[in-house]
Amino acid sequence: MSDTHSLLYLRNVLQILETRITEAVSAHIRIRYGLDLAVVVEQPRQSSFGEMALPVAFQLAKELKRAPRAIATELAEELPDIEGVQKLEVAGGGYLNLRFDRTWYASALLQPPATTASNGGKIIVEHTNINPNKAAHIGHLRNAILGDTFVRMLRAAGRKVEVQNYIDNTGVQVADVVVGFHFLEKMSYAEVEALSKAPRFDYLCWDLYARISGFYKDNPEAMKWRADTLHAIEAGHGEISELAHMVADAIVTCHVKTMLRLGIVYDVLPRESEILHLQFWATAFEQLKERKAIYFETEGKNKGCWVMPGSSYNEDAAEEDSKVIVRSNGTVTYVGKDIAYQMWKFGLLGKDFHYRLWSTYADGHPLYVSTDTAGEDVTFGKASRVYNVIDSRQSYLQDVVQAGLRALGYNKEAENSIHFAYEMVALTPRTCVELGIELSDEDKAKQYVEVSGRKGLGVKADDLINKLIESASREVDSRHAELPAEERLKSATSIAIAALRYFMLKFTRNSVIAFDFQEALSFEGETGPYVQYACVRARNILRKSGVEIPLLDAASMATQLADERLWQFVLSASRADWAVDHALQSGEPSHVARFAFQLAQSFNNFYHEYKVLAEEDAGKRAFLLWLTDYFRSQLERTLATLGITAPEFM
Repeated sequence: MSDTHSLLYLRNVLQILETRITEAVSAHIRIRYGLDLAVVVEQPRQSSFGEMALPVAFQLAKELKRAPRAIATELAEELPDIEGVQKLEVAGGGYLNLRFDRTWYASALLQPPATTASNGGKIIVEHTNINPNKAAHIGHLRNAILGDTFVRMLRAAGRKVEVQNYIDNTGVQVADVVVGFHFLEKMSYAEVEALSKAPRFDYLCWDLYARISGFYKDNPEAMKWRADTLHAIEAGHGEISELAHMVADAIVTCHVKTMLRLGIVYDVLPRESEILHLQFWATAFEQLKERKAIYFETEGKNKGCWVMPGSSYNEDAAEEDSKVIVRSNGTVTYVGKDIAYQMWKFGLLGKDFHYRLWSTYADGHPLYVSTDTAGEDVTFGKASRVYNVIDSRQSYLQDVVQAGLRALGYNKEAENSIHFAYEMVALTPRTCVELGIELSDEDKAKQYVEVSGRKGLGVKADDLINKLIESASREVDSRHAELPAEERLKSATSIAIAALRYFMLKFTRNSVIAFDFQEALSFEGETGPYVQYACVRARNILRKSGVEIPLLDAASMATQLADERLWQFVLSASRADWAVDHALQSGEPSHVARFAFQLAQSFNNFYHEYKVLAEEDAGKRAFLLWLTDYFRSQLERTLATLGITAPEFM
């Protein structure tokens, strides 16, 4: 089957019509009533009410002091004709329901696609941000999948996006692993370097990190090792510093490979070491002092520190809530470094990193890393908006960063500095059992079990992915034993990734996720495999038809759309870009996941109601094949926005 004809589908018909309607209604209200009103669009509760509903009369009622229904009736009578709208109806207490012109809609769907030009300035999305001291775990996956999906949504809407993965390679977590190698294991740089080239170095560091954490508890005097190591790393020279640099880079390499398994890629890896070495913080510090955004504390618990007043980020904050930016020993807190980093993202620092090529992805996309010496001739940063994908526990610190920008007078940038927050990931008890995690009777009775490395409940990302692939492989092998093993594994991998990504995305960001193996991998219900299966089913119909997708004309298509059920199917499939646009407005990738599920449901209903290949009427059969291909195209595009591919078979 050729995919050529799928390119004929205009991607944003519904968005074009919605914009046309809201602009026409707003203009009429401005002239008729002298009011500037943001017209809101809703979907009617029932399809029999029409395709779109406007509650604008309720909005006007407050201003005009009149009954909403009377205003709606007035609007319905006076609004000029809107191309694409056949009829306006007043409903309920004052809703305006719109019925589309199906002939216009059919014609619009068959037009060549409108080119989506990049609009607005560059957007930076910073996500993943795993401490480079051990393997990625399940909690990191929610961050990375949310961030990556939001990037895909922005790009689908025509925005220019830069993807950053910030590497804190000078922090205490890295220092602790270095302490483990240098002081506990007494290994040389060369010995650790040899280990770093072996498979699963990040797993080895996972275990070492747990050991050194336990060692500190029993040997508190060893905390001096941590202090000495941190000092050496910040100084940036000597064997310990070089060891920390090498360990962090080796683990970042592991993290990049792990995320690539999920289709997650980056543009640049800014590192904290360069923020220190290139004096980013020193520059920001001078600005903060000059503009009196921070002050030197001369008494109390913060004596000798540079602090930001609590009122800067919380108007109800008491004076004792002031945030320390520079400690009394002269070291900067990481929120201070975050302020400098955020300034750089907006191009406010007057400084830039140097860059070198870290690696090149299979498709040729380059991945760069910051460096403090001259390198490649590339530029990053200078965004008009920044999204920081960081869990909700960091909301307070993100508020401080935003307050820092505002205190410096960068109000526009502060407004466009957005904390893309999310809640934690836990595990259901039965998933813990499947992963071989022993639970207490108390934990077995819980709805979910919090992931905790200290309690031995850490779940490595690669282990989770491998387990999902193993489970999906058993299902695929049982259905397609006759196919080559390589093809079966490819299909199983696609299903496993879909299961994981969809599960992480189907919940709103403020929901705690209790990950469940069986639920995620199910071919039924609201899951990634269910949506994939609808896509595979559509492909199979088209393959069995043995013909190219028919080229329809608007008149014959409009004739078929007189069938209310077929019209509703076309309408539901055409909402793909509309769904992404509205999900962007709300900042909720879960809305795209929900649309994908609804679209799959709609196709499956179509599949059961219309026997495409058995249809005897040639005109109707041509339309049904077209609609099958339209569903396939929209399913594939929506899955791609979610970072999911549909396998050839399931």
